[in-house]
Amino acid sequence: MTRIWIDVEDLFHYAAASPRPSGIQRLSFEIQQALVQRFGTGGAVRFLRHDKVRGGFAEIAWDEVSALYRGMVSVAPRPATPPPAAGPLRPDRPRGALRRASDHLPTAIRDPLARAVRLQREFLGTVAAAGRVQAASWRALAGAVRAALRPARTGLNAPLPASAAEAFAAAVRPGDVLLVLGSPWSHHDYAGLVARTRARHGVRFALLVYDLIPVRHPEWCDGRLVASFTAWLDGVLPVADTLLAISEATARDVVRHAERAGIALRGPVTPIPIGTGFGTPPGEAPPSPGLPTPGSYALIVSTIEARKNHALLFRVWRRLLDEMPPGRVPTLVFAGRIGWLVDDLMRQMANTGFLDGRIVIIEDPSDAELAALYRGCLFTLFPSFYEGWGLPVTESLAFGKPCVISRAASLPEAGGSFARYFDPDDLHDAVRVIRAVLDDRDGLAAWEAQIRRDFRPTPWSASADAVVRALAPDLLETDLLRTDLQGAARTVSATP
Repeated sequence: MTRIWIDVEDLFHYAAASPRPSGIQRLSFEIQQALVQRFGTGGAVRFLRHDKVRGGFAEIAWDEVSALYRGMVSVAPRPATPPPAAGPLRPDRPRGALRRASDHLPTAIRDPLARAVRLQREFLGTVAAAGRVQAASWRALAGAVRAALRPARTGLNAPLPASAAEAFAAAVRPGDVLLVLGSPWSHHDYAGLVARTRARHGVRFALLVYDLIPVRHPEWCDGRLVASFTAWLDGVLPVADTLLAISEATARDVVRHAERAGIALRGPVTPIPIGTGFGTPPGEAPPSPGLPTPGSYALIVSTIEARKNHALLFRVWRRLLDEMPPGRVPTLVFAGRIGWLVDDLMRQMANTGFLDGRIVIIEDPSDAELAALYRGCLFTLFPSFYEGWGLPVTESLAFGKPCVISRAASLPEAGGSFARYFDPDDLHDAVRVIRAVLDDRDGLAAWEAQIRRDFRPTPWSASADAVVRALAPDLLETDLLRTDLQGAARTVSATP
């Protein structure tokens, strides 16, 4: 029987630097959880971390993976307040030694620390918002301290015991599969690690590709990510025995990139169905003064970064407030952490008082808060320029909520006939589509009713089965045979 060994090191690496999972960690965990529910633990599906002391891989229990992820999605939320009003813009200053040193800090420490410093400067330069700026500065500084202490507190970076590496070496067999469902491009030589593991143990290598954003659109990414991701991608594509993708759009992008880079792929790139919504219901959110009143807002769930195109929604809402009675324009809620390349947007919004309070930012919401936000919104928005799939779109539909989204890349695959679309490069088109929704509240209610009636969520088990079918169909055959035998045994035992 084939065993599938899943590399989960990226989850531990990400958790050491960020309080919440990204879409990649969320999607990969849901598939892993569905595989465990189907095949159990310690058998056909097992989990690996990187053995940094001895090189290679070491086995880890599923319970450790699950506990880490659940801790990331259930951390108590912080108070949700809009970022403070900004002072006047200042010219860039020469980069001193301290600023150069900060480049070597993890993003989760560097970003809130930089934000705290910036806010302190604004506190000195503005009087009207002094208390608010100072409070936000302390929150940002506390975030940096929490990020700095997180690895030590959780032991995520502690060396793995030799027995874990020995367990993997003893259990792995030629023909097994080393599977990557996450984002391991932070490893400096992942292709080399795979090659050594293949040579030593005779395993096959399989990879799930999410998107090629740093390659196709480097303008939306941190420069270091562009370099590391490109090197990783060009290293792993030639050694991948099986390539999977989260959408047809991503599959096409992989093939196109391989052709342009002169990389010979070992086989086709196979899209898999992506599950819908939360695999485990997140429950009810605790009462929070930061959550808006149900029915009063439109919602976008996403990291606030340039690629996600929040700037377009800011301009749309400004136009709507100019052209419509204020009472007919809902509050616009941004739910997600503040990412990169949005300093100008944050300053512009702050200069308007976040459109006099009509834009609200809820940073790092928990899963319970996200569920409450989805349930309470009028509709959702997703204006992204480029996506590998679009989890917020299918999450919205799973909660029965209409979504107004970009027609770019994979998003029409996620939204299908249940979403309404606009051109993410066209302000006038976005205003037209969104205003039509606001002007027809009866139509919005009918649209929501249609989604609740006709939308059929894709179970995460379908994603897991597609992965297994591509890698080890014998596992599905064995599982079906076991199910048939169990059913026959129950029938015999029930016979008088």
